[in-house]
Amino acid sequence: MARKIVHDLAVAPPRGLHPALIPGVSVESTRRVYRTDVLVFGVAITLMLAFIGWGVFAGDNLSGTTKAVLDWVLEYFGVFFTVIATIVLFFMLYVGFSRYGRIPLGRDDEAPEYSMFSWISMLFAAGMGIGLVFWGAAEPLTMFEAPPPGTVEANTLEAMHTAQVQVLYHWGPQAWSFYALVGGAIAYGAYRRGRTPLISSIFAPLLGENRTTGPIGRTIDIFSIIVTLFGTAASLGLGALQIGHGIEIIAGIGELGNGILIAVIAVLTACFIASAVSGVSKGIRALSNINGIAAIVLALFVFFVGPTMLILNVLPSVAVQFIGDLPMMIGRSASQGIDAENFLAGWTIFYWAWWISWSPFVGMFIAKISRGRTLRQFVSVVILVPSVISLIWFAIFGTTAIDQQMNGAGLIVDPPEEVLFGVLDNLPLTTITSIGLIALIAIFFITGADSSSLVMGTLSQQGRPEPARWVAATWGTLVGIIAAVLLVSGEEGSGLQSLQNVTIVAALPFAVIMAFMMISLMKDLRRDPLILRDRYARLAVRHSVRTGLEEYGDDFALVPVEYDHSADEIAWVDEDEVDDSLVEVYQAATEAIDIIPDANADAEQTPGVETADGPVEK
Repeated sequence: MARKIVHDLAVAPPRGLHPALIPGVSVESTRRVYRTDVLVFGVAITLMLAFIGWGVFAGDNLSGTTKAVLDWVLEYFGVFFTVIATIVLFFMLYVGFSRYGRIPLGRDDEAPEYSMFSWISMLFAAGMGIGLVFWGAAEPLTMFEAPPPGTVEANTLEAMHTAQVQVLYHWGPQAWSFYALVGGAIAYGAYRRGRTPLISSIFAPLLGENRTTGPIGRTIDIFSIIVTLFGTAASLGLGALQIGHGIEIIAGIGELGNGILIAVIAVLTACFIASAVSGVSKGIRALSNINGIAAIVLALFVFFVGPTMLILNVLPSVAVQFIGDLPMMIGRSASQGIDAENFLAGWTIFYWAWWISWSPFVGMFIAKISRGRTLRQFVSVVILVPSVISLIWFAIFGTTAIDQQMNGAGLIVDPPEEVLFGVLDNLPLTTITSIGLIALIAIFFITGADSSSLVMGTLSQQGRPEPARWVAATWGTLVGIIAAVLLVSGEEGSGLQSLQNVTIVAALPFAVIMAFMMISLMKDLRRDPLILRDRYARLAVRHSVRTGLEEYGDDFALVPVEYDHSADEIAWVDEDEVDDSLVEVYQAATEAIDIIPDANADAEQTPGVETADGPVEK
């Protein structure tokens, strides 16, 4: 196995190898040893325990404080969320469709790890989350009855289309561009430059390869853990509220108290912790596949028994109107009045913060399954496919809800967790579909939250691909506790609002991190070996053709010879655009692999070494 890796990597002699000729270095070939980062783990745990204690012993104070901090964030940084969402989208489109799109997320000769069908299927699973189930009918119906300020009259056909367009703005390309940025940066660093798959490692071009393990790098990883914790806890809170209402409907009982909601959270938490500590097994993969199929079945059921033709007509109309209304939605700001400010705070900014909070864990998942793809393939599929799924999902459930409301169904949009059950109540097989919906919500959360626990474990163990079980279990437990604390803290009925407030506040530092992430990634891409080869090729050919024409007219050919460019004023590649450190990483990786006498024997002493039998952990 060791000799095979040498064959894959050493396509040219390491001695004197130019940075432009490096074929790429994968993180596995660097033979890193992963240990628990006591500082990152300890600081993050301490902050979270302090937050939990605050909620338990001073819940009203926590609720009021988060509201006050949120107001400050919205006043001074609300526009920043909108700006960063737009910039990230256009940045990723530029990366994907410019010359950088040819760069592979792996070695030059590396084929994609998954087929196109499997890759898109897994992206479909990632794109279908608990939020789509919670808001699938509620958000379009809410905006149908209260359209975005300055748009159309409520409860009209125009409002139906405007509502769907606004929903697609929240769940479409801009949402997934956050995931594409984090996922693409991690995949590029880990599989192209041999870096540890951590958020902090993305900033090696700005901080230096060694400084990413220093105070700044560790602070980045701590914020990544915290923002993932709150984002996952918010989703758990949404799921618990919706499952609780489903239980009320099926059991025919009144409003459930906080005790039942906490019990629901406890059961969901136990399930996803068991899933996380058991690793990626056949059973969990089968559960994910069943969940995806169940979502498709539910969508098809509503599509065929609901207003089928109306849904089919809404789809192209919304897609076209979305393109036309996009500049207006991007340009909406608090300067347009108090209604616009409240709308942005309650919807758009919350969504940008929610996607930012999920970007570390979803991005790392996408990075793992996208190895070997080019950046052009990556950007096209990661941004487009989930956006199309969201368009179809909301067209089915949102249009059905709006059609029922226009025909006098009397659906209630507050609280939002009741809307989808109300829609199903007006369709055949109500009991069966309601029970199925509860199971769908539960499994959706379990299959997503276990991944977030593993990612938080990876971040607190120096990038370890399979974190220790006790670490994953610790983070999973904290997710459940935080969700419970936020739901029951403060005045009655403020739980969901508290979840939203904390998510926005926690996402602000990571939004700043993402701004610098774009700068760091672009600096990396500009020094990529493939881009360097292109630059050398263009400059060399341009200079050679000019010289040939001057000396020989039409009768010349390009022949490679040694050239002393110091004697000429030719514009050559700047030295700061040539990454010599990549040569050192490549040489260290190839030399380390080349001297392995027995890969299986050495793997017993070194965690993370890949043998013929797969990854071996200590």
